[in-house]
Amino acid sequence: MKLYFKQKVFTFKQRTDIFDEFGNVLFTAEGELFSLGRRMHIYDRNRYEVGFVQQKLLHLMPRFSVYINGQYIADVVREFTFFKNNYRVEGLSWHIDGDFLAHDYSISCGGQYLASIHKHWMTWGDSFEIDIAHEQDTVMALAVIIAIDCVIDQSNN
Repeated sequence: MKLYFKQKVFTFKQRTDIFDEFGNVLFTAEGELFSLGRRMHIYDRNRYEVGFVQQKLLHLMPRFSVYINGQYIADVVREFTFFKNNYRVEGLSWHIDGDFLAHDYSISCGGQYLASIHKHWMTWGDSFEIDIAHEQDTVMALAVIIAIDCVIDQSNN
């Protein structure tokens, strides 16, 4: 399943529409304007919240908790390294590998491919292509990808 992110450029709260290959909006990720720590909600096309990502404060390295349908699932943690950004997903046996600063990485579980993300350059606003192997992993993969994007945005600011 291929999905496409297109982040809005001029908006007070961060908002990203997530499209299918035919241009239909399947999900919307939307940040909160006023919150302690960053928080992104994931809504389906009917505006029902299917998940959210919340920054955990008071940690040495950036950490975001992932909730699906109100249930805590995992934490996405940036690991301490000198030369390269590395992330791990605590609570799932997912492995993330690739070039995070270029937004070109993949997610696997037990050696099996789950998802990949690739940034499209030379576009107005950030634009990404996401390939998800299994439809049942869609919301979880989106939440992990959004958490990594939040950490990268936070470190760039």
